[in-house]
Amino acid sequence: MLSIFKAYKKFIVLFVILSVFIFFGMYSLLKPQKMLPIYAPRDVNPELVDSTLQHVGIDHKVREFRFTNQNGKIITQKDYENTIYVADFFFTTCPSICPKMTNNMVWLQKQLKAYPNVKLLSFSVTPEIDTPEVLKKYAVKKGVDDTKWNMVTGDKKEIYSLARKSYLAVKTGKPEEYFDMVHTENFILVDKNKRIRGFYDGTNLDQPTSDPKTKNMTQLLEDIVWLVENQK
Repeated sequence: MLSIFKAYKKFIVLFVILSVFIFFGMYSLLKPQKMLPIYAPRDVNPELVDSTLQHVGIDHKVREFRFTNQNGKIITQKDYENTIYVADFFFTTCPSICPKMTNNMVWLQKQLKAYPNVKLLSFSVTPEIDTPEVLKKYAVKKGVDDTKWNMVTGDKKEIYSLARKSYLAVKTGKPEEYFDMVHTENFILVDKNKRIRGFYDGTNLDQPTSDPKTKNMTQLLEDIVWLVENQK
């Protein structure tokens, strides 16, 4: 028996090695590959989409904008050119979901230190209250990194229009309610081509979500890293 094993030793070793390669090759082929959808208005809950956009199925991108950040600097799409970023809508005097959202965004900012080209963008939905000076005080208190995270203020109608028509972040409501308070826990992931790649519950760090189209903050971090590695 031993002599037979010795005679076929090379063959057996080669067979085992080849079997291992075949096994891992088949596993790689059969294992589902991670993909991030590209969201268009037609893919989103119609309640979150302006009626003028509900038919759009492809080529939806965040439109141009111009606002002032916490340092009094004008921020436009140019500042996010060829950049992956996360957007949200908040206000500094919010007593409910905003503090948790901001704390979770601070957590995300810390996780992204190794990714200097990934940025954050927070729009104030009470721009008449949140002046650049107010935003600066709030940013310092929260530990905002000015090189990575802009908190912006500006024309209220333009901010609300962006929330509803570009970021698809909030329910549209009745026409007369169009400029009522925008209050949403949604964080929106935008890729280098200004396309929406995901919606995330900014109040939820790591718990499962009830809506399969909405993920938590930990999943947001995973998706950002995937985008960095795959969107060259």
